[in-house]
Amino acid sequence: MPEFPFGGIGHVPVAVYSCAAEAAAVRDAEHRARQYADARHWQVAGTWSDDDPGVPLDARPAWTAVTSALSSGLVRGIVVAGISHLAADAGQFAALGVLVRDRGGFLTEATSPVARRTPGQYERVRVLIEASSGWWLRGRLVPGAAS
Repeated sequence: MPEFPFGGIGHVPVAVYSCAAEAAAVRDAEHRARQYADARHWQVAGTWSDDDPGVPLDARPAWTAVTSALSSGLVRGIVVAGISHLAADAGQFAALGVLVRDRGGFLTEATSPVARRTPGQYERVRVLIEASSGWWLRGRLVPGAAS
């Protein structure tokens, strides 16, 4: 049985990486990336951050530590709050993803889940809540009842 389940969900050790000049931005990024990892039951092996986004990626000490952890097998993936922590655009981020994948890992951005709303969902939920409380029956089924 494989130690790491397929499909990306399970106890996979990951690194959380961020790069921002302000400490508050780093904390926010780490928080979002941790929430993303926790939602997938990934184990956060560590958090690394650099404080100068202007420095080239290969010269950032924390990024070097993250890639070393990936190469040594300490982590299997890298989670960032946004692509701007690593790359200037989506193309560069995808290229980095290929490099990380070549080392046997994965790189992912902590994105918000897509809201799965269907047309009329709010109205159906409101009707269900009213029906369970009895207000719906009173207003619509009892003639002369005040709404």
